[in-house]
Amino acid sequence: MKNQSLGHRPPGQQEHELQRNLSNRHIQLIAIGGAIGTGLFMGSGKTISLAGPSIIFVYMIIGFMLFFVMRAMGELLLSNLNYKSFIDFSADLLGPWAGYFTGWTYWFCWIVTGIADVIAISAYSQFWFPDIPQWAPAIACVGVLLSLNLLTVKMFGELEFWFAMIKIVAICALVCTGLYMVVAAWQSPAGQVASLGNLWNDDGMFPHGVMGFFAGFQIAVFAFVGIELVGTTAAETRNPERNLPRAINSIPVRIIVFYVLALIAIMAVTPWRDVVPGKSPFVELFVLAGLPAAAAIINFVVLTSAASSANSGVFSTSRMLYGLALEGDAPGAFRNLSSRAVPSNGLIFSCTCLLAGAMVIYLVPNLMEAFTLITTVSALLFMFVWTLILLSYLAYRRQRAHLHQASKYKMPGGVPMVWACLAFFVFLIVLLALEQDTRQALIVTPLWFAVLGLSWRSIRQKRAQAASMSFEAD
Repeated sequence: MKNQSLGHRPPGQQEHELQRNLSNRHIQLIAIGGAIGTGLFMGSGKTISLAGPSIIFVYMIIGFMLFFVMRAMGELLLSNLNYKSFIDFSADLLGPWAGYFTGWTYWFCWIVTGIADVIAISAYSQFWFPDIPQWAPAIACVGVLLSLNLLTVKMFGELEFWFAMIKIVAICALVCTGLYMVVAAWQSPAGQVASLGNLWNDDGMFPHGVMGFFAGFQIAVFAFVGIELVGTTAAETRNPERNLPRAINSIPVRIIVFYVLALIAIMAVTPWRDVVPGKSPFVELFVLAGLPAAAAIINFVVLTSAASSANSGVFSTSRMLYGLALEGDAPGAFRNLSSRAVPSNGLIFSCTCLLAGAMVIYLVPNLMEAFTLITTVSALLFMFVWTLILLSYLAYRRQRAHLHQASKYKMPGGVPMVWACLAFFVFLIVLLALEQDTRQALIVTPLWFAVLGLSWRSIRQKRAQAASMSFEAD
């Protein structure tokens, strides 16, 4: 298979290609930013109300399974440093169709996620500006992110570094505040005492039984979308053999600190029955702690978290379009790089699509309802991409056994663990079919794959015709 992204460049591109300008500092924080999604800040109230304290186990299980997906991706990317992202290895190992489906689905993943983030930004902006139209902050955010990303890839790295740093500081502050309130046996105005016992004293860890526990998976999985983002930076990462494994290996620690400890702190201070589904429990904890500016500060944090996720989407979608264009699977204009080695056409196109978020807000005025629908579609699409990463790993083990033997970064558990992860994704899809609000997304998502299948068939026919005409001319 002639794979342009694995060493061939189109005419005129010799002097312009993606530059390795992202340092270890950038990669580590991009990976952390990808692991801490808007879902943790905006969706954790709803997940706690559904599953109670057992939501802690939900996040641990999802994080555990996705760690193996990331390790599979890491081994594949490092098996051939010409791979720029998981588009390249899926096309190389599974066939051109897989590169096409992975690339375009991942592009759509981040457009959908970006729309969810734009909805979240509009919701958070109402805190300070209740009188402005809900679509105005969405347009302003997209404009700012486009302007900054057009400068250099290093600017994206810096933006994501500081966005992620804000999230880290906020979550660490929340964990420390919760710990202090537990140690000091802080008492709320209603007479409730902060204690770790709140995790199991009210009907135990599984107050809603097994079904309540399962219900938590539906929303919690969205908190992890973007965890594979580090895989799209491979072509722009300095010293990938050292920096990619570092970023991937730290995922379990991040899950424990940023998800598990944060949720323990929230539910130790505020009993799970008192957590309001429609509000951010992060804000509520700091308000209870008596910090008068807490609501404004945490609102700023969750707003920057949503902006961080949207920023990741703007970056990754433009790189996906660049890779697809190199393969001939997207319009040739998307493979043109600016003088700063940035795929500017892809950036502009993706940001234009993100503005559809303003339309969603207009069509579905209930922001939480719109957020749930969009995030479920996003989670389904990301699961498809994670599945193709795992299927690529299975093909790699069959076709390139010598590379696996030589690898210094082998996936733990190997092939059996891949099958376990695939079974887990099937389990998640079954759960999504059980609830009315997530079932709607499950019904509409196949339309995307139908469109992709038809467009892929059209491209194949055009290529066959072109090859036939070229053969006849010879």
